[in-house]
Amino acid sequence: MVKLKKDLAEHLYHRMRLIRRFEETIVKLVDNNEIAGVCHEYVGQEAVATGVCAALRPDDVITSTHRGHGHIIAKGGKVRYMLAELLGRSTGYNKGRGGSMHIADVSLGIYGANGIVGAGAPMACGAAYRFKRAASDRVAVPFFGDGAINQGVLHESLNLAAIWNLPVVFVCENNLYAITTPLRNSSKVQPHERAVAYGMPGEVFDGMDVEAVYDATAAAVKRARAGGGPTFLEFRTYRYFGHFTAERFMKTSYRTKAEIDEWRLRDPIDTWGRRMIEAGLWTEADREAANRTVEQELDEAVPFARESPWPDPSTALDYMYSTTYPDTPARGAE
Repeated sequence: MVKLKKDLAEHLYHRMRLIRRFEETIVKLVDNNEIAGVCHEYVGQEAVATGVCAALRPDDVITSTHRGHGHIIAKGGKVRYMLAELLGRSTGYNKGRGGSMHIADVSLGIYGANGIVGAGAPMACGAAYRFKRAASDRVAVPFFGDGAINQGVLHESLNLAAIWNLPVVFVCENNLYAITTPLRNSSKVQPHERAVAYGMPGEVFDGMDVEAVYDATAAAVKRARAGGGPTFLEFRTYRYFGHFTAERFMKTSYRTKAEIDEWRLRDPIDTWGRRMIEAGLWTEADREAANRTVEQELDEAVPFARESPWPDPSTALDYMYSTTYPDTPARGAE
């Protein structure tokens, strides 16, 4: 039963659908060699990013992962600038220099995706420490997967957030596999159970249910804003495809078709659209109209990215170091 207001319910559907179609679009661009290298798809996990970010304010901060497109879109990132970045164009979020795993927009509270497993956690703690020092009620949210659970930097961040009582909501997207390694082979306990050792609440929720994700995050964020300190949220979810786009051609066997099909029956987008219709918030025509809106966004974004200019080779070192930002005096300059 949908308990949320219609405008929020519609927002959740739109963002999940936009993430799904964005990811399906980039697969085609990768296969056409328009995007160099590989991308890590977020298909299946859309409810986590969407539900979490819907519970945040625009001035709250997130840090992301190598599988970060969904987080960026959910926090308000524009797909046209994301696609331009993936195609290496100068109109991209990082002016074509960051690619898939390093998209950032500080103005939106997106402090960057990160290819280093677990590395967004200390960055979020740093932001949260600043918020606390400034007596602000802003909150920081690092996303990470079950593959980060045994990373030392994550444990240091959990401990730091706890002893300093920082406004951090740690979000673990447990999709059961770290590349091809099942969580059961790398951890004796479930991710949220780690939180107890650091003196913070740790809870687990259905990551395929966007409303459950939103409610859990809203409660943790409210606690953090009130000075209650950090919370660890584990959302159990599933990626329908491989670790990255190239895995489609690698004939891996660590997952069965039956397992994938079983998780697809719980598809977060189909489920949410159906629940909205059953709750009387929508009609089938409304859902189809929402889908067309998403298609229009992507239909405009793809040509924008393709037609955007390549970076000027003479600017190759710009934005790489503090001394090479345009309009910034070189070190030692008067």
